[in-house]
Amino acid sequence: MRIRSSIVLSCAALAAAASPAFGQAYPAKPIRVIVAQAAGSATDIATRLVGNGLAEPLGQPLVVDIRAGAGGILGTEIAAKAAPDGYTMLMANISTHGVNPALHPKLSFDPVRDFAPISMVSTTANVLVVHPSLPVRSVQDLVALAKARPGQLNFSTPGSGSSQHLATELLRSMTGNAQMLHVPYKGSGGAMASVIAGETVWMMPTLPLSLPHIRSGRVRPVAVSTLKPVDDLPGVPTIAATLPGYEVVTWYALMFPASTPQPIVSRVNAELVKLLATVEMQRALAGHGMQAQSSTPEALGEFVRSEIARWTKVARQAGIRAD
Repeated sequence: MRIRSSIVLSCAALAAAASPAFGQAYPAKPIRVIVAQAAGSATDIATRLVGNGLAEPLGQPLVVDIRAGAGGILGTEIAAKAAPDGYTMLMANISTHGVNPALHPKLSFDPVRDFAPISMVSTTANVLVVHPSLPVRSVQDLVALAKARPGQLNFSTPGSGSSQHLATELLRSMTGNAQMLHVPYKGSGGAMASVIAGETVWMMPTLPLSLPHIRSGRVRPVAVSTLKPVDDLPGVPTIAATLPGYEVVTWYALMFPASTPQPIVSRVNAELVKLLATVEMQRALAGHGMQAQSSTPEALGEFVRSEIARWTKVARQAGIRAD
């Protein structure tokens, strides 16, 4: 998945954002950024890093508002229904604008029509990790063992219908639907703890969550979900090397509520694109296993639509429905 950042801003558009038509220069007060996941999550980390970086060029602080609940639906709904005045953003991600719409077709908001995309922020890989005692060092080993022990290899996820659950179901669908036991937990922390303790034997967490445990030796990395290997895990192959076409990219992006004035969207996009191009921000995100990735609002909107379509197909094929 590649989203190229390119944007052309006219002087007139920038001037409009600060014109009397908007009452006074934007922004004139702190900006709230809603995080629909738990404090300390990769979404929260990305939000705080980028928020701190945007505070200086925008001239106002960006205040993180944690609104976790219902797998990200709660915070997303709050953001969708917020005033479109440029003072509320959402740090959207693969769950809020990919998996959740695929599993919940009757949400109280529309994930496309009710949001104004600003820019992609960052991406990261998922990592297939196993308990060190499991005799698995490749995707082939996992599939072979699952077929030799049908229904006995249990894997953990942050919950039924989570993005990590669908990532594992996509893998299973590409291996002849090998029989494995799904054990859902309430959050990524519990799912990872279960693998570390040996209660479950494998999972597909994000790189930011798994990296500390990989480095400590508490779990072993087998393969990454991106099409290319990741620098943080030298020598660890891609799942696609065994299952051509397999790709899962966990992503994070900023959005305003729909109807936010276009000059405001353009202003924030321009500052965000510049911020993500700096070595300092790229290093800060890389320190947490994330890659800086900017985009135009239009490209982000197209990407979200493609993500919803893709995960809807995966969910239907796996027979996964919302609880």
